[in-house]
Amino acid sequence: MAEAVIEVERLSAGFGERILFRDVTFSVLRGEVFVILGGSGCGKSTLLKVLIGLLPIWSGRVRILGEDLSALSGAARDAFLARIGVMWQSGALFGSLSLLENVMLPLAVHTTLPRAAREAAARAKLGLVGLSHAADLLPSEISGGMAKRAGIARALALDPEILFLDEPSAGLDPITSAGLDRLIRDLARDLGTTFVVVTHELASILEIGDRCIMLDAAAKGVIAEGKPAVLRESATHPVVRAFFRREAA
Repeated sequence: MAEAVIEVERLSAGFGERILFRDVTFSVLRGEVFVILGGSGCGKSTLLKVLIGLLPIWSGRVRILGEDLSALSGAARDAFLARIGVMWQSGALFGSLSLLENVMLPLAVHTTLPRAAREAAARAKLGLVGLSHAADLLPSEISGGMAKRAGIARALALDPEILFLDEPSAGLDPITSAGLDRLIRDLARDLGTTFVVVTHELASILEIGDRCIMLDAAAKGVIAEGKPAVLRESATHPVVRAFFRREAA
């Protein structure tokens, strides 16, 4: 049995007095691609932000790589955060920096490597995502799909054990999206990195997901968990069945 690198127990969170989800429990195993899915407004991206410590936990517990992030502070928290990587929906690249400089940035902040070593490492990460030829370009000079790949390269800069991706296929055409899906599968296989992917794109879920949970805004929690292909074929919950079979609810 693979090791659980993320353990979530009875987690509840929201904004102000509005609860988005309650009593969410799941685990993520080392090396798998785990998908958090659901319709708009169900709390997918909020759950990701809670997992990585950007939003507070109302109740419950989250342990990542054996650590309770809410209990860490200062240098210990910084050291832990260097063990995970995040790619936001837009890529979140710094517009005044080249792709190479964007990928070098985490290395400058979190390591004492000399510049030549940082540049070599950054070029290697750009190569992993197929952007060696674009290292000197600015974010304004590349396509949306390339920006997503560059965001993944930067998230990989410190060789994280877990990589969180927020809506990686959003806004991409089907061909570009399919290429990004293949990249995610290849990186998971070749690097052994654990991926947690937030998405509502059905084609991507079925292509990349080893396991998934589905959140629902009305239920304010998890309404399904399992392998995406199995849920598509055998789900009995009407919302889950409608989602995976593209039926009107």
